Amino acid sequence: MGTSETERPANFIEEAVAEDLRTGRFNYVRTRLPPEPNGYLHIGHVKAFMIDYNTAKAFGGELYLRFDDTNPAKEETEFVNAIKEDAQWLGIRWVKETYASDYFDRLYEWAIRLVKMGLAYVDDQSPEQVSATRGTLTEPGLNSPHRDRSVEENLDLLERMKNGEFPDESRVLRAKIDMEHPNIVMRDPVMYRIMHAHHHRTGDKWCIYPLYDWSHGQNDSMEGVTHSLCSQEYIIHRPLYEWFLEQLDEFRSRQIEFSRLNLTYAMMSKRKVRKLVEMGIVSGWDDPRLTTLRGLRRRGVNPEAILDFVANTGETRNDSWVEMAQFEAVIRDDLNKRSPRRMAVLRPIKLVIDNYPDGQVEEMEAVNNPEDPSAGSRMVPFSKVLFIEQEDFRETPPPKYYRLYPGNEVRLRYAYLVKCTSVDKDDKGNVVEIHCTYDPTTRGGDAPDGRKVKSTIHWVSAQHAIKAEIRLYDQLFTVENPDVGEDVDSIINPKSLEVLDGCFVEPSLGDSKLGEKFQFERTGYFCVDLDSSPGKPVFNRTLTLKDSWAKIEQKKS
Repeated sequence: MGTSETERPANFIEEAVAEDLRTGRFNYVRTRLPPEPNGYLHIGHVKAFMIDYNTAKAFGGELYLRFDDTNPAKEETEFVNAIKEDAQWLGIRWVKETYASDYFDRLYEWAIRLVKMGLAYVDDQSPEQVSATRGTLTEPGLNSPHRDRSVEENLDLLERMKNGEFPDESRVLRAKIDMEHPNIVMRDPVMYRIMHAHHHRTGDKWCIYPLYDWSHGQNDSMEGVTHSLCSQEYIIHRPLYEWFLEQLDEFRSRQIEFSRLNLTYAMMSKRKVRKLVEMGIVSGWDDPRLTTLRGLRRRGVNPEAILDFVANTGETRNDSWVEMAQFEAVIRDDLNKRSPRRMAVLRPIKLVIDNYPDGQVEEMEAVNNPEDPSAGSRMVPFSKVLFIEQEDFRETPPPKYYRLYPGNEVRLRYAYLVKCTSVDKDDKGNVVEIHCTYDPTTRGGDAPDGRKVKSTIHWVSAQHAIKAEIRLYDQLFTVENPDVGEDVDSIINPKSLEVLDGCFVEPSLGDSKLGEKFQFERTGYFCVDLDSSPGKPVFNRTLTLKDSWAKIEQKKS
């Protein structure tokens, strides 16, 4: 197993793996995805997942999916299922699904071994006392008064902790390393805490649960994971994982760190996203304004766009920020290539063609996707009364306004040239209906006499239009880094969602299926939402046709 001499690893991680195979440190490659089932996956997880998956794949190795279910107070089966579905949606495949809880018995046995070796002890201090005596970057920690308990007493107390004899937070098991160690993580870290909580897999068997620093590296060892690939913040934990395995003389995985994916205007903290959900600020973990995979999927983003974006950020050791505009540009490019075009009027006003025959209906040929000739065309009904966008008409046009206004001629997409002749108004003086005439010789949009028009507008036939609800999504946060601070209310964009319920779409969209994606001509990219029902389609705007972030940046400068 490994790469041939002519192959060149694509990044520093693959270089390290190739070197390990060459030197014989390992003779196979096994990586793992270690998600904690306390929320849904977001865009930041994709980078870590794809590094694990692609590294294993590059060397003909194996990928395990191991759920870190060590905190029963925050974990739910719902999240386990969602994580698996989202990972599969990305195209990730694994050879084995495991759980940290699969190893609770073995982990406890290893803890007993450390106690017997005099390398772990039961501490009666409260969590606050443990924290207060850990020291700082410039001051050493203080030894616990219980640090020198006998092995026999520690074994007895640990067993009683496991059996549920003591209340929550009354005792912990700590590793005995060095309270003066320059790395604070190494100052007698906590291995087990008492927690009388029902576990989603082990039920009420355990009254103590391992902390991540105790379970993570040991689980990697137990599963024979060769390369533990994780984000940069775990570099200070690596000495602890190595210390545990060195003392226990067990299989030693190699940890390699990489930079996190930090995306502007995206909330990466699952805890804070959960808060948004619980406060009702968003409709759920799949709210299209979130950068959870469920949210992005519901908004209409394809997995290929997410993977392309993540791949383009590259693997480095230094954390950096990526602009949301870059992510949206990749999404736009992906949707432009594959999304069929359709006509939809979001804010309709009637356009009556006075000289068009009453009752006549024509079928106009419309291109499905100019980026994809194989997509072909469709027929769209055309009649005397149409809906057009309100913004495509001005009774008194501003300078350089080339769309419809009294006396001006425009092209109706795929149809005819029409000239505005008059308008009807309501009692308040608002235009409610536009009248025009059409030139029957301009079918298809070109005039035989060669005259030109400066604007083309889209439309739907009023007689055939399907009424639809359209949801216009915009950025949820008003600050670049919404993970900073706790005052969530103050950073929410009040205009992040606008619901339009009086929209009309061409009849071909009446049969669109959940998740289907379209480009509404001149408007943006949209997908069918899960709230749709027969005869009542609901569309989410994925993105506008043009980048709006440049305007945002101009306002900031």
